[in-house]
Amino acid sequence: MTLLGVLLGGLIGLCLGALGGGGSILTVPVLVYALGENARSATTGGLVVVGVTALCGAWSHARAGNVRWGSGLGFGAAGIAASYAGTALNRSVDPTALMLCFAALMVVSAAAMFRRGRGAAPAPERVGGTPVVRIVASGLAVGFLTGFLGVGGGFVIVPALVGALGYEMPVAVGTSLLVIAVNSAVSLAARAGGETFHWKVIAPLTAAAVLGSLFGRRVSARVPSATLRRAFATLTVAVAGYLVLRTAVG
Repeated sequence: MTLLGVLLGGLIGLCLGALGGGGSILTVPVLVYALGENARSATTGGLVVVGVTALCGAWSHARAGNVRWGSGLGFGAAGIAASYAGTALNRSVDPTALMLCFAALMVVSAAAMFRRGRGAAPAPERVGGTPVVRIVASGLAVGFLTGFLGVGGGFVIVPALVGALGYEMPVAVGTSLLVIAVNSAVSLAARAGGETFHWKVIAPLTAAAVLGSLFGRRVSARVPSATLRRAFATLTVAVAGYLVLRTAVG
């Protein structure tokens, strides 16, 4: 594990702790391009990093009263079957195609964060469908993404919690971390026995991310969330461009 890897792990945790998502989408590129993992192993190792970091971040937010356990566990439960479906697809997709899918997801994530940064998150009364339908649909989408690409899906979870249930941002962030932890655990269970975990890489990256997530909650209390989202969205677009370039040149 290089110093760069530790610093990037801290950045992953910082984003998760401050925004309730986003940081996890950097985990696979960090594992592949900074730490030398192959694409499929990176999506598995990423689940460990993201899941443990999200769980610790959720605990920190829960101490401040910003986690709604019933909603979070229900959201996570909605995506269980989809997590297994995503995991099955991950095993059959070519690694190059997997990384291109990841780059596309990064662009979508960045666009969502830019939109939310301009205050465009939907108000509860304007969201289509009932809250239950929206939460179930979002849970299915996030579960699939977690199983397929090893990401947490916070860029989907947080707007769903704000729009469907009317949660304030601190509560949506804390509850999102709980959902990410649940989905990561389910996806890891689906991969049990069929994957190799490179703990010399995963463990220090996870430790750095956990420390970053605890600091991230403090940052979120001092820096406007819109500013944080715009900055991270810009970084996400840059990483997506680098990922596509590296994939194209082999």
